[in-house]
Amino acid sequence: MKKIAKLFGLIIILATIAFVVGFNLVGDLTNEENINPKKVINTANEDYTILVNKTNVLRSNYTPKNLVKLNIEFLSDTSNESRCMEKKAADSLEDLVATAKKENIILIGSSAYRSYKSQLRILKEETDKKGVDYADKYVAKPGQSEHQSGLAVDVTNRVRCFDKTSKEAQWLANNAYKFGFILRYPDGKEDITGYNYEPWHIRYVGKDIAKEIYMKNITLEEYLSYKS
Repeated sequence: MKKIAKLFGLIIILATIAFVVGFNLVGDLTNEENINPKKVINTANEDYTILVNKTNVLRSNYTPKNLVKLNIEFLSDTSNESRCMEKKAADSLEDLVATAKKENIILIGSSAYRSYKSQLRILKEETDKKGVDYADKYVAKPGQSEHQSGLAVDVTNRVRCFDKTSKEAQWLANNAYKFGFILRYPDGKEDITGYNYEPWHIRYVGKDIAKEIYMKNITLEEYLSYKS
């Protein structure tokens, strides 16, 4: 009986160690097969309706074409990498920010392009700080983030309080489509997008498509499903 008890205790210890190591590594998502997607996007292209979500993922070596540095104000702690965006999207964002400023709306860049490795680091940091449940709701796994496409950007205001009641968020929600952007994770659409409401996250799709999505109050997933 003593031998059995010792063996059982050893099994419990080994299982605990395995859990802790696995948690700290956040599942090592550098292997795309671990993500188990329905579709893996292989190469960069000029499709501005490219769908990136929890079931349509980008490979770790995916890099968008024509990345350029944005000529807008960013938060001081934004990395050089995250100050970049795909050129057409970047030009449109600069126009959006300049137009907003003329209307006394100050929009500041928080994070634009993020590589696969950067997203992995962010996921680990947020998991360590706030736990797995929080990270699952608010932080995309590497390969599943639109930021890697070079077509998405997070913006904020000077007080870093960008909720639906702020004038900046309201302006963005009502005007982003005029510049080819959509509010990618709208309120009430969480079951479709897979992410909580994010008034600060906009995604470039082109003016015609952005206008249609805005007027119909639909998501990119819904737009692509009835267009296919």
